[in-house]
Amino acid sequence: MKHYNTRQKQKGVSLSALLVWAVILILTAIFGLRIAPAYIEYSTIERNLTAIVKDINAQSADLNHVRVLFSKRAQIDNIKSISAQDIKINKESGHIVLSASYTVRIPLVSNLSLTIDFDAASE
Repeated sequence: MKHYNTRQKQKGVSLSALLVWAVILILTAIFGLRIAPAYIEYSTIERNLTAIVKDINAQSADLNHVRVLFSKRAQIDNIKSISAQDIKINKESGHIVLSASYTVRIPLVSNLSLTIDFDAASE
């Protein structure tokens, strides 16, 4: 009968390695949950700009009408990062393109924050 050393037979993750991986996963989840709302709002802004372009036609592209449409949609979708005055209207190859550039500052820990620049545009 052979005797095996118990250290040679044991395989797996040590408690310290498990704790290190748990801390890494928890920090990643916390940062992800703080950053996700900014990207969700960016997606909502782009979706609203695209919907507004589809609603208006090329002949009656009144700047005030576009701003009123965006204000109504922003109020419904709870958009806080930009206002109707931040919308830029351009005409490219016969099509209206709405765009907005803005910056979001996300506090992470203590005096450490993350700044993200967004450029939303209609399709």
